[in-house]
Amino acid sequence: MAFPTSVNSQITDAVTQANVKVLGDAPAVALGNLYQATAQALANAAHNATTAQQQANVAAQAATTMGVATLYSLDTATDGIATSKINA
Repeated sequence: MAFPTSVNSQITDAVTQANVKVLGDAPAVALGNLYQATAQALANAAHNATTAQQQANVAAQAATTMGVATLYSLDTATDGIATSKINA
């Protein structure tokens, strides 16, 4: 029972119980916030890794395309030069 004051003892008991509940819930809420922040950070890291991989694949495909195009153009240019020397 609460000590005697000018406030009704039921009021002081209710306030005390509310404060105890807040203090009791604080560690669980803090840990929940930590888990949520960690999950968000990991999700962002996974998303960034996926985006980087996609961009690397696009760059590799572009480089391959340019390489193949260069090989084909060299062959065509060589044929054209050889043909022009034969006709001359």
